[in-house]
Amino acid sequence: MYIRLHDHHSIVKAEYDEDLKISEWITPPSNTNHSSSNTSSNNNNNNNTTRSQQQIIESEPPIPILSTSPQEDALQALTLRLQNELRVAKQRHLACTEVLLPSDLLHRIAEEMFVMSEKEPCGIRGCSLFIEFEDEPDNTRRIASLKTDPNTVSTFELYLTLKHDRSGWTSILPQFLKNLARGSTIMISPEYKLTKTKLYRSFSE
Repeated sequence: MYIRLHDHHSIVKAEYDEDLKISEWITPPSNTNHSSSNTSSNNNNNNNTTRSQQQIIESEPPIPILSTSPQEDALQALTLRLQNELRVAKQRHLACTEVLLPSDLLHRIAEEMFVMSEKEPCGIRGCSLFIEFEDEPDNTRRIASLKTDPNTVSTFELYLTLKHDRSGWTSILPQFLKNLARGSTIMISPEYKLTKTKLYRSFSE
């Protein structure tokens, strides 16, 4: 199952802009505006279930569903932040019509980012992330970078390498047809590499 990243004009909503802090991710927003839509959402439950199974992202980023766990809320917010960064990278650096990636890929990456930040003095807030795309085995280029909290000094850096999935249908095409299809769709592999560089060390290390 794959997620499709589409172009849209408002790439990053205010709730998830680059100045957003992790502490703000954990604070649940007001649910006042959603109280009147409970009845209609119940009537359309089947349609929403079908749409969620398709895992297709349309013109706007999805509105997060808050859980009962602050950790899960923060994890979901980081996943959406990665999704938005890839939307921007698609427009600026990837010459293609659409990008397809496994539906659980960004969630797995966000989980690993939190694990790698556990022993850091500022936690995930001290993370600077650099995203690279490996089109060919010997061709890797940087397509995005972000700080999880611009107001916190970076204590460590993470380098994420996404890989082009060449097991798709384009792999069986002759080379001249591959060149024609190159600008249409890019499929991201379920496999990725995430490495860490510490910028500070404690006296005990």
